[in-house]
Amino acid sequence: MSSIYHNYINGEWVSSITNETYKSLNPANKEVLGYFQKSNEDDVERAIQAAEDAFPGWANTAAPTRGDVLFNLIQLLSEQQEELATIITKEVGKSFREANGEVRKTIEAMKQFSGEATRMTGETVPSHDSGIFAYTIREPLGVVGVIAPYNFPLGIGIWKIAPAIIAGNTVIFKPASNTSLISIKIMNLFEQAGVPAGVINMVTGPGGVIGNAIGSHEKIKAVSFTGSTKVGLALGKAVSERGAKMQAEMGGKNPSIVLEDANLDETVENLVISGFLDNGQRCTGTSRLIVLRSVADELTKKLVARAQKLRIADGFAEGVDNGPVVDDVQLNTYLHYVKSAIDEGATLEFGGKRLTEDGLDKGYFVAPTLFSGVTQDMIIFKEEIFGPVMAMTIVDTYEEAMEVANDSEFGLSSTIYTNDLKKAFHFIRNIESGVTHVNIPSNYFENQYPFGGKKASSIGPREQGSTTLDFWTDYKTVYIRP
Repeated sequence: MSSIYHNYINGEWVSSITNETYKSLNPANKEVLGYFQKSNEDDVERAIQAAEDAFPGWANTAAPTRGDVLFNLIQLLSEQQEELATIITKEVGKSFREANGEVRKTIEAMKQFSGEATRMTGETVPSHDSGIFAYTIREPLGVVGVIAPYNFPLGIGIWKIAPAIIAGNTVIFKPASNTSLISIKIMNLFEQAGVPAGVINMVTGPGGVIGNAIGSHEKIKAVSFTGSTKVGLALGKAVSERGAKMQAEMGGKNPSIVLEDANLDETVENLVISGFLDNGQRCTGTSRLIVLRSVADELTKKLVARAQKLRIADGFAEGVDNGPVVDDVQLNTYLHYVKSAIDEGATLEFGGKRLTEDGLDKGYFVAPTLFSGVTQDMIIFKEEIFGPVMAMTIVDTYEEAMEVANDSEFGLSSTIYTNDLKKAFHFIRNIESGVTHVNIPSNYFENQYPFGGKKASSIGPREQGSTTLDFWTDYKTVYIRP
């Protein structure tokens, strides 16, 4: 029988006030991985009280001492990498190779964040009065909320929590319900790394209930969210209306432009990485492919041939490229958009179906999918699918490609494939996205650089990089007359 897991509040594992649970399933075979607390607003209240009680002591702990937690965390992540990757593969469905990559990326992020404890700097600025010495300092906000998604449950959960606590805040963590098991491990890791009781608290349960409670609670001074644009905008409104800070990384409909001088073989490999692997369950993944007419046929043939070679199976199978999508909701979303594209007249070049042969019918497996003949008025061009589906639009000129690329409510990531340096720099200057690339997959990132989007893809300060503490701190200006 599967285990029952609990909320983590004030350093203890406690049952929800509701006495109700929900289950997390392995999407490859629907095995029950565990039962988790179906919490409510009262559980959030308990967590907030614990975080509020812990805040003064943690805020007054020397910042480098707070940073020691992340040094410890790096060691723990390294020691437990295989176990963590195993849980991620079981719970998210991604291949074991990709799950290992997520753990490695998390370790890289902690190496970056651990140094931020000694870089929480202010500035000194000359006063107009020669008798006054003035400077700025950065202070923590108080109790903050972190709401994480399922696609990178270890990585995103930790790289939101880490800068929040480095800055001296205390945290209420709400993980995605379908990745609750890896979130239990996150709490174990932080506890082993030396985080005091009450500094990080986790409450599991339905997003509509727990997320709303976090967003509307007057004692929560900031909320960092990653998820859909619809939910993020609604949450952002609730948080902002009460004067708290909001940070949201939301949807993407990321374009990749392919010009006539691109290296098509390298481009195809990059498109597979950014559009098909991880089942397209990445906010920065390529979902719109904008191709010059002169190379469209050749690119299509090469991309279909490459997609045919991808192995779709349980994430633990040898040589597997993709496991299942995360759950039945995502499966049905994929099927809905495939049908929509066909109904609207797009040409299905490859994929577009649920995979059921060789035992795959036990899980939520889908084929990587390519549509051509996609026009700007089609739903598949406009709406985020979060699945392994690329929509190809053919254009006649670079100028038209740019116009099509910027025709989106989203603005997260983008890529151009070309050897024309002049066009590459024009693209960089004029593409409406917060992250962009040249001859690199649209989902490529490194933690030492700021991450975030434009338009409906982001709210608030950037995550990661040199800006990582901006969201989690307030400035105080000090004037002294000795």
